Amino acid sequence: MLDPRHQLKETASQTAGPYVHIGLAPQQAGFDIFEKNFTNVLAGPATRGERIRIEGRVIDGSGTPLRDVLLEIWQANAAGHYNHPADRQRKEHDESFRGWGRACSDFETGEYRFETIKPGPAMGRNGREMAPHINFWIVARGINIGLNTRMYFSDEAERNAKDPVLNLIEWEVRRKTLVARREERNGEAVYRFDIRIQGEDETVFFDI
Repeated sequence: MLDPRHQLKETASQTAGPYVHIGLAPQQAGFDIFEKNFTNVLAGPATRGERIRIEGRVIDGSGTPLRDVLLEIWQANAAGHYNHPADRQRKEHDESFRGWGRACSDFETGEYRFETIKPGPAMGRNGREMAPHINFWIVARGINIGLNTRMYFSDEAERNAKDPVLNLIEWEVRRKTLVARREERNGEAVYRFDIRIQGEDETVFFDI
């Protein structure tokens, strides 16, 4: 039997911390470290598809916007094809579209934004077509494990109703937490997507 004096104690856990920007998005924190910085702009001048902006805030259980959040997104191109060798769909590849981006919330307002294109529908693992969507990964102080969620589009109601992932969510009110609201501003398409970590209207998160 082990001597209780020799038993190991649990190591303290560590969240992303307030310095996540220095390591992953140093330019926003005022540091010029990387030769090439990852940005929140996914589409180049030659990228095909409808240009859109995604904006929102990450909100905690008390209703307070978090101001030290790092978000990453990845998505299919306008044809529904991912810029990844594992995507075997016979759909058009767009060399000018990276399909992945990184952004931080504004230190003052808590707002984040991405400049990208609206994705097309892609095929899921089970061979069923998924509605156009964007995958999100969120880390911040107080979050021990990165949170994964999806953003769907309010103007894709017919496809959303058939989406195999959305239909796994039993309650309609919960499904709505994954649908971004479309707005038109000065001729530009803007999708508003607030992510709620806890509390009323908590966003649906996925284990992947």
